[in-house]
Amino acid sequence: MVMRQVVDLGGLLVSAFVVNLALSLLTLAVLRWLMGWFDLWRFVWDPPLAQFGILICLLGLYTLIL
Repeated sequence: MVMRQVVDLGGLLVSAFVVNLALSLLTLAVLRWLMGWFDLWRFVWDPPLAQFGILICLLGLYTLIL
């Protein structure tokens, strides 16, 4: 498995961490919308803390996968 430190986006060199963070934030936005649509936030004690935890888990997942 090859881990890239820098990603080339049309000649612009971007850190792989920034790309992973952007993907994590996009996924989190979709999850927040879905959880709001289905009213699942009522089962969560502290929604901002849960969102931060989900963001950290997604960032780690994308770092391992990509």
